[in-house]
Amino acid sequence: MNVHVKSIAACGPGFADWETLRGHFTAAAPLPADFAPKPQGALLPAVERRRASLTVRLAVDVAQAALQQSGLKAQDVALVFASSNGDTNTIHNICTALATPERFVSPTNFHNSVHNAAAGYWSIGAASMQPSTCLSAREYSVAAGLIEAAAQCATENLPVLLAIFDTPFPEPLHAAMPTRHVFGMALVLDAKPEGSLARLSLTVESAAAPNATRMVNDENLENLRLDSPAARSLPLLAALAAGGATEVTLDYADDLKLKVECHVVMTQTD
Repeated sequence: MNVHVKSIAACGPGFADWETLRGHFTAAAPLPADFAPKPQGALLPAVERRRASLTVRLAVDVAQAALQQSGLKAQDVALVFASSNGDTNTIHNICTALATPERFVSPTNFHNSVHNAAAGYWSIGAASMQPSTCLSAREYSVAAGLIEAAAQCATENLPVLLAIFDTPFPEPLHAAMPTRHVFGMALVLDAKPEGSLARLSLTVESAAAPNATRMVNDENLENLRLDSPAARSLPLLAALAAGGATEVTLDYADDLKLKVECHVVMTQTD
């Protein structure tokens, strides 16, 4: 299955945007160890922005950055949002409330707790009525999101905005799903090659395929890849930055792998 990349966005520890991360990949520009992203959700109306959680703001910010780079309008792209854990702080707040004698759950927390909340906020902020798909596949969410978005491009002949994001759980849930960092990325994908940065060829293979691609020359980013389910996308982002043809393997379910052949066809400039 082939799909074309029209734009890229990324946000995580050490980088606020794709340009900074790409500079690290291509020119070894250092990533500041003490920088933590602070998603703003600037696309959202003021009322919705006040209600939005960190997870929602992260998803909206990377989605908006990718859409702006693509030159497309929100009304012209379908949406796939993928997150392993969804809105972690809201889940924590609800569990905390349910552990009290009163068991009072904030209406805003209840509103934000559903897995498609971020996509709903995006649709409001972007004034989009295009269809959205929201999925979770644990640490396989990157591969699952890519497959879903590429399949929609192929079958619906419509560009797809794919956003993949995760935020840490507070304790005690953090002990069950350890994640220390905020990480988000987004791609605009299209079946049509015109104006694309790269072509991705996706193939689902058996577990006998090579192990998932690691960040072998970058210990910090390898630790980040292992830390956040959304950061499993880092090898693909590195391939998109490197240019040329690169093959990346992503874990996809317990007995499957996703092979991604990345052919960069347009050099990116700042």
